[in-house]
Amino acid sequence: MTKEEIIKPENLVYKKPTLMNDNAMHYCPGCSHGVVHKLIAEVIEEMGMEDKTVGISPVGCAVFAYNYLDIDWQEAAHGRAPAVATAVKRLWPDRLVFTYQGDGDLACIGTAETIHALNRGENITIIFINNAIYGMTGGQMAPTTLVGMKSSTCPYGRDVELHGYPLKMTEIAAQLEGTAYVTRQSVQSVPAIRKAKKAIRKAFENSMSGKGSNLVEIVSTCSSGWKMTPEKSNKWMEEHMFPFYPLGDLKDKE
Repeated sequence: MTKEEIIKPENLVYKKPTLMNDNAMHYCPGCSHGVVHKLIAEVIEEMGMEDKTVGISPVGCAVFAYNYLDIDWQEAAHGRAPAVATAVKRLWPDRLVFTYQGDGDLACIGTAETIHALNRGENITIIFINNAIYGMTGGQMAPTTLVGMKSSTCPYGRDVELHGYPLKMTEIAAQLEGTAYVTRQSVQSVPAIRKAKKAIRKAFENSMSGKGSNLVEIVSTCSSGWKMTPEKSNKWMEEHMFPFYPLGDLKDKE
């Protein structure tokens, strides 16, 4: 096969999403963030919303998300992304508005903002990256850290009597009247990536159709924080996180 034949559209197998910039990502090798960024870029492009999307970036590992996706962004104070997204969507109802948040940003300092925005039924989507640890600041225990899981602030493992139980934000969201679609996915394999993309697309379409709030949790890895190779991180996630954070749709009003 010649070079000309290879680059024909009908022979194209994969290409970088047009909305992804050429900037080298700062994420650690094996991090799930890059994959999720790609999925969001693909969905926005396929929906034809390139010029009508506003992303709200968090405080945490994804604080520089605006460097990688060529859409409009607004930086939010720690945990306040859902409140900022509420304002943007109410001022610009025709915009596709989403937040991109980690477990510390969403489930700790931003717990109130998250729950109340979802409960009000704001027509936004919250992308929730759950790697059960504070990846950016040194691997501390997060609200989502599993019982017995070690971190820099619980070196002997999370102790229920001392630290309480892990917080299942997605289960909480599913019980709120304002939520339209609540799901938990992952991106550790090709089939999982396809399901995650489908979930993001559904959530974005719901928010544009005025059906209410949407939450897409992505159970993720943190190779650096977990002190594992990317391969071992994926295996550990499948063996330990999936039983506690089971994948699948938790709520779908349709």
